[in-house]
Amino acid sequence: MNSPAPVEISYENMCFLITYNPTNATLNKFTEDWPFDDGAPPPNQIVDHWLNLLKTKFHEEPGCCVAVHCVAGLGRAPVLIALTLSEYGMKYEDAVQFIRQKRRGAFNSKQLLYLEKYRPKM
Repeated sequence: MNSPAPVEISYENMCFLITYNPTNATLNKFTEDWPFDDGAPPPNQIVDHWLNLLKTKFHEEPGCCVAVHCVAGLGRAPVLIALTLSEYGMKYEDAVQFIRQKRRGAFNSKQLLYLEKYRPKM
């Protein structure tokens, strides 16, 4: 199976790089590791950690790009980015379409339902 190439998602002053399945050699390049079940939405604690990380990162390093990974780069990473876009005022449908333009096949039905019900925290 060919793995999808990393893709960059940029919106306003935010930049994300969706990658897939890091190896032991590249995992140390990531700041945090917050695993959650494949195909599932993120737990509230991970969402809170994620949003706090982004607030700090984009404040301290404006213009930086945050890499986000999951096994295939199709579910968990795109969900975190989509909920971030929702936090900044984008409708979830628009966030899904925006991400799918770059990452075809992103999101499953359970994740779409989660995003539909997600309410911004900030």
